[in-house]
Amino acid sequence: MSNQGDTGSWGERAAAAFLRRTRGFSLVACNWRNPRDLREEIDLVCRDGEALVFIEVKTRAGDALVPGYHAVDWRKRRVLLRVFKAYMKLLRHKPRTFRFDIVEVEMTGGEPIIRHFENVALFSKHFHA
Repeated sequence: MSNQGDTGSWGERAAAAFLRRTRGFSLVACNWRNPRDLREEIDLVCRDGEALVFIEVKTRAGDALVPGYHAVDWRKRRVLLRVFKAYMKLLRHKPRTFRFDIVEVEMTGGEPIIRHFENVALFSKHFHA
């Protein structure tokens, strides 16, 4: 991989393929940006049955000091919450169920190791679409 952007894009493609193949997800959007602030982005938006799933993908080398899951710190989660609210606001038909997942893609030199963390705590129980 030549740079961080290439690595991230590669990881997102690997994550999307993994989720389609092993979990039956369908891809709704890739790299969706908040029209009000283009710096705010969510890597993948998918459907898992009736649920709308917002997914942050973190691609790491096998010897990374911080695993991808832990790289989604409170600052990143605050930004992601703003992105989710902006995305939901633009939907004509709000989903009954939605959640936040994290996918770690670990580069090993061979086949990547992919870990899927479902329903990661982000939304308060009072959050409504």
